[in-house]
Amino acid sequence: MVWLLRKCVKCQAYTLNQNCCPICGGSVHVPHPAKFSPEDRYAKYRMAMKGLGQNENDNH
Repeated sequence: MVWLLRKCVKCQAYTLNQNCCPICGGSVHVPHPAKFSPEDRYAKYRMAMKGLGQNENDNH
């Protein structure tokens, strides 16, 4: 599936331009999240990394 809508990283404006923001000239990215799948093979790794990040924040 092709996503046409882009979002500027600097000014948070939405655009159809795929290269840069027409307002501020900042870089753009696709604002849509990744497709959800119940058979996600990498979920355990993401959860482990999320758990590591929370433990690091608790120690500081």
